[in-house]
Amino acid sequence: MTDDIVRLKEIEQRLLWLSCWTIHHANHLRLKEDGDVKVGGHQASCASMVSIMTALYFDCLRPEDRVAVKPHASPLFHAMQYMMGNLSREKLENFRSFGGAQSYPSRTKDHDDVDFSTGSVGLGVAVTAFASIVQDYLAAKPWAKNKPDGRMIALVGDAELDEGNIYECLQECWKHDLRNTWWIIDYNRQSLDGVVREGLWQRIEAIFGAFGWHVVRLKYGVKQRSAFAEPGGEALRGWIDTCPNQLYSALTFQGGAAWRKRLMDDIGDGGQVSKLLDSRTDSELAELMNNLGGQCVETLSEAFAAIDHDRPTVFLAYTIKGWGTPLAGHKDNHAGLMNIAQMAEFQTAMGVSQGAEWAVMETISDPVLLQSWLDKSAFFTKGPRSYEAPKITTDGPVYLADAKQSTQAGFGKILDHLAKSGTSLSERIVTTSPDVTVSTNLGAWVNRTGLFARDHQSDTFRDENIPSTQKWQFSPAGQHIELGIAEMNLFLMLGAAGLSHSLFGERLLPVGTVYDPFIARGLDALNYACYMDARFMIVGTPSGVSLAHEGGAHQSIGTPLIGLSQDGLAAFEPAYLDELSIITDWAFDYMQRSGHGDAGDVVDERTWLRDETGGSVYLRLSTVVLEQPARRDSEIFCQDVIDGAYWLREPGPNCEVVIAYQGVVATEAIEAAGIIGNARRDIGVLAVTSADRLNAGWHAAVRMRKRGHGGATSHAERLLSALPPHCLLITVIDGHPATLAWLGSVKGHRTVPLGVEHFGQTGSLKDLYRHFGIDAKSIVSAVHELSVGRPVSLMTG
Repeated sequence: MTDDIVRLKEIEQRLLWLSCWTIHHANHLRLKEDGDVKVGGHQASCASMVSIMTALYFDCLRPEDRVAVKPHASPLFHAMQYMMGNLSREKLENFRSFGGAQSYPSRTKDHDDVDFSTGSVGLGVAVTAFASIVQDYLAAKPWAKNKPDGRMIALVGDAELDEGNIYECLQECWKHDLRNTWWIIDYNRQSLDGVVREGLWQRIEAIFGAFGWHVVRLKYGVKQRSAFAEPGGEALRGWIDTCPNQLYSALTFQGGAAWRKRLMDDIGDGGQVSKLLDSRTDSELAELMNNLGGQCVETLSEAFAAIDHDRPTVFLAYTIKGWGTPLAGHKDNHAGLMNIAQMAEFQTAMGVSQGAEWAVMETISDPVLLQSWLDKSAFFTKGPRSYEAPKITTDGPVYLADAKQSTQAGFGKILDHLAKSGTSLSERIVTTSPDVTVSTNLGAWVNRTGLFARDHQSDTFRDENIPSTQKWQFSPAGQHIELGIAEMNLFLMLGAAGLSHSLFGERLLPVGTVYDPFIARGLDALNYACYMDARFMIVGTPSGVSLAHEGGAHQSIGTPLIGLSQDGLAAFEPAYLDELSIITDWAFDYMQRSGHGDAGDVVDERTWLRDETGGSVYLRLSTVVLEQPARRDSEIFCQDVIDGAYWLREPGPNCEVVIAYQGVVATEAIEAAGIIGNARRDIGVLAVTSADRLNAGWHAAVRMRKRGHGGATSHAERLLSALPPHCLLITVIDGHPATLAWLGSVKGHRTVPLGVEHFGQTGSLKDLYRHFGIDAKSIVSAVHELSVGRPVSLMTG
């Protein structure tokens, strides 16, 4: 055994103790505070991962490598960061408490060096593959600094392989010739509700092999391999290979005597096998049988060091859930916790003195020597590895001259203009789409910038002189990453690209397009990307029942509510091109902002929004062609568009009705206002460009007033403050009516929310607007029935 392996074993045992103690302390802290244990266990999960993480972090990783840590190994990760001086004892002691180390590694909430947030199982695994593609993308660009390639590594629970997004990722990344990606599977064969099915390892190896991954099976530790070389060892290997998972787990929990009895009953022969077993005490026999490949730092270190290529590699590391603890092998150990007596017994077995539970070097034979060894550990030598990248200056709004146009087509034209400009902003834009590039109007952009691939790939249709509007060639210079039809992959790609400034020190401005209803298909990955504070723009288009002839399967209803509720995502739905131009320019700047602060710390005292922290942006666009107003570009107008609303028709002092709309139903609202203006006084029309920002600003101002900022006033409150109390608000949107229904609560006005609540169907735009009650006549009818005054004519154009 080399000196390095001795050091690794000492670290392994110390991390095992610290992680289990951290969980124990957290649970009993909750018991003291809340009168009940409310914190999950995961001591067993930490134990199964401790050898893998010890060998990986202290003998393999380099500073440029990035790791997504298995969610339930979070206490182990934090203990390791505490050992290396990257996390305070206070944070570790307050694991799962407010302000303490988080239950699952979090880029935004933790204070130590988290590369990828994890917790929503499967997503933290797949994002590493997309991060590797982003690394290759950057390496191909002349403006990016030369950096050594890092390995994007995921520590994977075997139960995570039930997640469908894993397999969507495998297929997509095969298309992109994935490299520099390692997935290390903690194959402990136990999940939350039991023990996994027999033979899963064969399916795992077959699937990964089919997609070109190098598969490394780590089944036996050094002690087991040594025993197999003894007389009778092959019989022991054969027994291990055929032992059912449930039985292996049960015998692990029962211990050495149970192992001996079962092995003697099954393969004892009174000769070589019996001698092999008799030469070991019960505890030594248990240690031998527990010495699987994933619980042996020497085996793991050798396997990691043996990889001499950049092919994607999966390590199937056999482990024991609860290894080294009294919980080892028991089927209930997923959320199990050592009780006080078990913890005391464990503490004695680990050699930890009373009062020294948090001491980093407790039980270490030579603390000075180990500290010197740790100081030279390659992965930690450069300290925290989160980069920053300079902001790219935006060029101002790209105004379009179209007299009639849709916002979807307008967005495509804006990107095409940016592609032609060749500015520093345009070269940092990278687009992606799940097989809807052309139908979401990215075609012109891709024609100019090309598709990305590490190697040149010619356009066969062009080479064969076949006419096509698509002039697509793959090359390292390309700025569009083609994806297949899997929205989870879209948002994982956006999440990875949206972290490029932090992971790789280079700024990217990722833009993704998708049919708006299918945002819901990737919602988990969208939420995950926002939780990691990735920065990107997602364009949902076409949207609403306005996509009339496509029918209900392609007509979105609830996506405005996603925009309203999703943290880290500023949602807009412009009706006109000048609004879209202003929002797009602002979005490219907003995506790059890096101010820090929680609610109330860093705010704009005009809107009370945390705009300096930045975030991602969602544009809900449409294929409905509208007649465009004369360009509006005053500073006040631009600011109102960004803040969420402006008066398209200013209400008079005796206003009886306000129509507030969002999106392409603008024409219906305007027509209705013209009709009811003859029967109601001082009609107002409020153009809402972002219910999300309007609502967030209102809530923020209310919170700030509670905190003593008596003058805090939101944009929504300023807009509605002049309306008399009797004024009726009619809100209308091609989406769920709840999106705007809250407006009446701002100043206490009676509100009638119109919108779409049920699945759509095919038909003309006029048919569907009438059917769902969002046409001009329906708006007029609401005013006629619910407001006091002269009868309103229901005749519309």
